[in-house]
Amino acid sequence: MTAQYTREPSAEGVAEAARRIRAILPQTPLLPVEIGGVQVWLKDETAQPVRAFKIRGAWNRLSTMAEADRTRGVVALSSGNHALGVAWSAKRLGTAVTVLMPHDTPPVKRDAVEALGATIVPYDRLGDDRDAMAAELCRRTGATLVHAFADPWVLEGQGTVGLEIAERLGGGPSRIVAPCGGGGLLSGCALACPGAELIAVEPEGWDDVARSLAAGRIVPVGANPPPTACDGIQTPKIAPITFAILDQRKAMAVTVSDAEVAEAMRFAFDTHGLMLEPSGAAGLAAALAGKVPLDERTAIVLTGGNGDPAQFGRMTGREPPV
Repeated sequence: MTAQYTREPSAEGVAEAARRIRAILPQTPLLPVEIGGVQVWLKDETAQPVRAFKIRGAWNRLSTMAEADRTRGVVALSSGNHALGVAWSAKRLGTAVTVLMPHDTPPVKRDAVEALGATIVPYDRLGDDRDAMAAELCRRTGATLVHAFADPWVLEGQGTVGLEIAERLGGGPSRIVAPCGGGGLLSGCALACPGAELIAVEPEGWDDVARSLAAGRIVPVGANPPPTACDGIQTPKIAPITFAILDQRKAMAVTVSDAEVAEAMRFAFDTHGLMLEPSGAAGLAAALAGKVPLDERTAIVLTGGNGDPAQFGRMTGREPPV
């Protein structure tokens, strides 16, 4: 395990991250919406500069690195939004960044990452060992790995989503429903909102978090998982650091289909004019499908809006905004 992962994330760390993030990033809206006769709240992370919550953890990690480490560059593994957050932060800090990105990443995300100055190294999502590739790249260059969900500074940055929800509600939410790949967002929110129920939402067939929580140990995605529109949360397995937090907090997990995700994308567009990418709509999909309990203090995180406009149109039957 590399040195940056030897400390445990904490509620105090989330509070410190919030101070750093408030100095540079906007507080995103908490939007009221009615689902099944109950008013709930949508945390709109598409309002971030890179249209995704991942910028929080990326900025918290890079801004706390020693200058000597930043000069050697950073490495990220990402299908898009974490890469965007790291590339945005690295550009602002004058740091070189290399991103290991799956071959099937939507072009809109790949192009946006390259536009921020990142170097992209493609890999096969199911055939290559991306962790080994990243480790070798860091060994050769001296760069620091900024992991999307196995880094305590990243988790603490993501936890500021929960702090903002609690501040806007005037107290902790009853539950937080969020799309889940590696569990970084919900783990951070667990630290920020100790009284909240946590519900992870995964694509069908990519339910490693649900399997892991049920088994009490980390269980990877099964062999030959099905295709899903939710490219941003196709994570092979949860990390020990996030599993420990979610297991200790007795988090729940549910799955959603692409059809349910498409309905959520339509709903967000029709009610608030939001263009969500499929991964970003997964939590809302579970709520609309009746798969999670709801009350007036339920917060649903809309995690990203970096989808392909053509895909958005096909899935929703709506004309995407220009």
